[in-house]
Parts: sequence; C-alpha cells; structure tokens
Amino acid sequence: MREICLDTETTGLKPEEGHRVIEIGAVELIDKVPTGREYHVYINPERDVPAGAVEVHGLTAEFLADKPPFAEIAEEFLSFVEDATLVIHNAEFDRRFLNAELERLGLPLIPRERCVDTLAIARAKFPGAPCSLDALCRRFAIDNSHRDLHGALIDAKILAEVYLELVGGRQRALGLAEAPTEAPAGERAARPAYGPRPQALPTRLNDAARRAHATFIATLGDTALWHKWLPAEEDGKAPPSPPEATTAD
Repeated sequence: MREICLDTETTGLKPEEGHRVIEIGAVELIDKVPTGREYHVYINPERDVPAGAVEVHGLTAEFLADKPPFAEIAEEFLSFVEDATLVIHNAEFDRRFLNAELERLGLPLIPRERCVDTLAIARAKFPGAPCSLDALCRRFAIDNSHRDLHGALIDAKILAEVYLELVGGRQRALGLAEAPTEAPAGERAARPAYGPRPQALPTRLNDAARRAHATFIATLGDTALWHKWLPAEEDGKAPPSPPEATTAD
C-alpha cells in the first residue's frame, strides 16, 4: 500500500480569508516502509506573509518572491501523490488549504476519506495527553532537535516516524535517519575469536541414560553404525576378543 506523509506551511490559518499554501513537504511509504522518495517545494503565495506566520515557519514574502506560484507546481505535486493515501497531522487543516488551491485551478479536490489524521489517532490512543508532533516525538523518543521552526519537509519526515509508531512501531533499521558511518578500522572493537571452548562443558548424560541408550543400540543388530562410533563401554555389543597369541616351536 502506498501512503504519503504530508505537511504544508501557509500564510495564515483560514484559506477562506485568502491565506495560501507556501510550502509542501511529502515522504513516500510503501507498506509502512519509507522508500526514500520525497517531494518538497516552496511556493510564491502572491500575497504578503503576516509577521505571526513568519514567527512560526520563518518564510518571508521576500524569500518566496522568486518561487513558483501554486499553478506552476500543481501538476508536479499531483503527479507525486497520485492516488496514495495522505497521512497528515491535523489533516483537515492541510486538506482545506490544498483544496482551496486546487479549486482555484479547477482541479479535482482531495476527499476527506483519502486522508489519515494522525492527530485523531493520537488523541484516541492517548486521551487527555498532549498530541502535537513535538509531544509525540517526546513520547516515542524521536529526535526532533533539528526542528527549530516549522518546516514542511522536516515535519513530514518526523510525521512519518510518528505515524509508524502510532500504527504499531517503527522498523528502526528502516528509519528515516541517516545511516551511521562505519568507524575507521583502527577504532573498531576487536571481534571475538570463534572456535572450541577453552574448557569443555560438563556432560549432561547420566548412567541411567547411557544404559538405556546401550539397550536400544543392542536391538539394532550387529551391523548398526552405532557400534562403529560408540566406545565399547557404552555399546550394547561386546567387543570382539583379540586373537590368541601364538609362539614358534
């Protein structure tokens, strides 16, 4: 199953008041495993960015002035998400903003049933507890120390880790963090040497078990291979007598 963990940044809180999407970040999952495919774009909102919004995400109108408007990235964005399920924290907020942008262009809207809301999942799972992304990172010991400000791609990556915990636990070997680099050869811990034990473990056989085994071997007949390998004292078959010594007259 293909899912897209998605986040947006905007100029404000209400698209009906003319606020616009200014950043989209998305991370692809296949069968709950991150694939490494990502989508990220800054968008010119073609309007001002209020100071209160800048305090949240740090994206100013000056920074966004040379970025493409939503109309120029819409097809690229839709091509990336295709028909995947959209995993979003507080999904209705982002869905409303994206739909406002799509509606301006006469493009199909995103239906509510296509979205998985991780905020709703977290509230159901941890009633009464804080369920912001930061709170969930603390709960699941997810490192978000690099998140000074809100950022769509950073938040989408964090959301992917939170989502995997919410639905059953991260596969940490397949996580989104960079793979640790291997230590230089001189700094590696020496591997233990494998081979025979310096001191053999004591046997767990007792005399009763030995006698029972010998009795069983005796039932197999003189040609049984066990007679070749068992010591004479454990074999149910008496060893052959040595030939009589002869002397020269």
